[in-house]
Amino acid sequence: MSIITLTTDFGLDSRYIAAMKGVILSICPDATLVDLSHAVPPQDVRHAALLLDDVADWFPPETIHVAVVDPGVGTDRALIYARIGRQHFLAPDNGLLSRRIARTPPSKVIRLTEPAYWLPQVSATFHGRDILAPVAAHLANGLDPDRLGPSWPKLMRMDWPQPSSSRSRIDGAVIEVDSFGNLITNITADLLADRATDRRACVVFNIYETWGIYHAYADQPNGTLIALVGSGGRLELAVVGDNAARRLGVDVGAPVTIAWE
Repeated sequence: MSIITLTTDFGLDSRYIAAMKGVILSICPDATLVDLSHAVPPQDVRHAALLLDDVADWFPPETIHVAVVDPGVGTDRALIYARIGRQHFLAPDNGLLSRRIARTPPSKVIRLTEPAYWLPQVSATFHGRDILAPVAAHLANGLDPDRLGPSWPKLMRMDWPQPSSSRSRIDGAVIEVDSFGNLITNITADLLADRATDRRACVVFNIYETWGIYHAYADQPNGTLIALVGSGGRLELAVVGDNAARRLGVDVGAPVTIAWE
């Protein structure tokens, strides 16, 4: 295990990222470090959970994913190791892994309690540097996860809105705004299978509506509101060549309906 990914809400210019990388490389100089994102909105656990769920499976088996979006740092919330599928995860137990475990139950969950694999001094406000980073490095060096602490019976789960579907309509919601301002919904490509996606499909959200579900952003002119299935397999709402969230004033939680005549 030599690939370690980092996901945080620290911000792109944060020195805290460099500190975590320095700790990891001091313990495991051969580690390959990959930044998934450091632009998670501050303390937005749901955003980070969606990111991990979308991205982790693209990495090779035995990759170690470290996620530090931790509003409860310094409290009695647990820090955990989890093996989910063929990947390893280190994170606070605050729902960060709830999307992953909804699809694939973990085969092992351990609470991090063994300070032999932490830094000698642990800050109350930076467990990412002082606990999660050194643990990740020790795992990359071949440490048996069972040595990290006792098994942890149950990971925290978060409620995720689920779309509803009938013969003539699908009701869902915006669950994420991506870096381009596109509105990502919880309506999946599977729900759209065997349904007309041409002009008979009307997509409605807030005060806006658009007809048809397209294949690419360039299928419509600049400035046009468009619905399409994105690379993550979910319905997206976009404004071609613009930031849909900013231009339309729509954010996470907005209801979205697809109706057929």
